[in-house]
Amino acid sequence: MRLALEQAALARAAGEVPVGAVLVDAQGGILGAGFNRTITDRDPTCHAEIVALRQACAAVGNYRLPGARLYVTLEPCAMCVGALLHARLAQVIYGAADPKTGACGGVLDLPAIGRLNHQTEFQGGLLADDCGEILRAFFRERRRAQKPAG
Repeated sequence: MRLALEQAALARAAGEVPVGAVLVDAQGGILGAGFNRTITDRDPTCHAEIVALRQACAAVGNYRLPGARLYVTLEPCAMCVGALLHARLAQVIYGAADPKTGACGGVLDLPAIGRLNHQTEFQGGLLADDCGEILRAFFRERRRAQKPAG
């Protein structure tokens, strides 16, 4: 998760919402890493999870990554959960909960739907305070910058 936080810091430096992700194989080797790039790439699908997933799939030459684990600093949204399930990941570990768009219990709980053709384990709360603080600091700075002087 510390590597995912490093990715989140890169997003923040680029002016993106600071979310980072790292995807590892069953032995813990890094397959892919990424941070939010939606503004930079002008692409709403460029969430940190998707960036890391694309990199990992290219590295192994397959869209399926059985046995792999994803570490991400924020609870994945519905789009990302769907992609992670299709990739057949073994586990997704996230830091901070997302009460606005989270799809692992925040707003929706897609992993709880037993009828899905693949079951990935989702676990939240790893370094939640650190993961949440980088987001809170980013949005505090944004609000300050938007306040009129005076």
